Amino acid sequence: MKVGQLTRRELLRALRIIGFTSVAVSLGLGGFMQDAAQQTELVMPKPDEKVDATIKRLFGNRSISPAAGKVKLEAPLIAENGSVVPVTVEADLPMTPQKYVKSIYIISDKNRRPLNAKFSLTPEVGKAAISTNIRLAGTTDIRAVVEMSDGALYMAKQEVKVTIGGCGG
Repeated sequence: MKVGQLTRRELLRALRIIGFTSVAVSLGLGGFMQDAAQQTELVMPKPDEKVDATIKRLFGNRSISPAAGKVKLEAPLIAENGSVVPVTVEADLPMTPQKYVKSIYIISDKNRRPLNAKFSLTPEVGKAAISTNIRLAGTTDIRAVVEMSDGALYMAKQEVKVTIGGCGG
């Protein structure tokens, strides 16, 4: 790939990796660098990754249970502008030190990069609830996947019709 063809995002990713590598080498953290590289592979999406590949990358072969009233996903049925789509996720699940909502993921099926957001929680937050705005390329299903501290996964899904695209898709 020629330098002139790099997107801004690809350039920033490359600079971040170069900076991290320089610091790690200067501190003699070779083993740490390898662990960090493996973690980056789990978190960093491939361009044009499909939703099934994203879910497999994030959760492996773990089964995802339907929310069944445990996870509430709120988003507009029709979004006039895909650039700003409000989303709220609330989980009616335990938030104790023994068992709590560890992460909430927002995934949109038809975006070029399906993972819109990941929120990490601790029992101290008291209630598992987040609100944010996401960008959608077009009409798509969005998913809220809740990951518990014991590894259990729950998912709620909703279709959002987008009248003006936000991600160029």
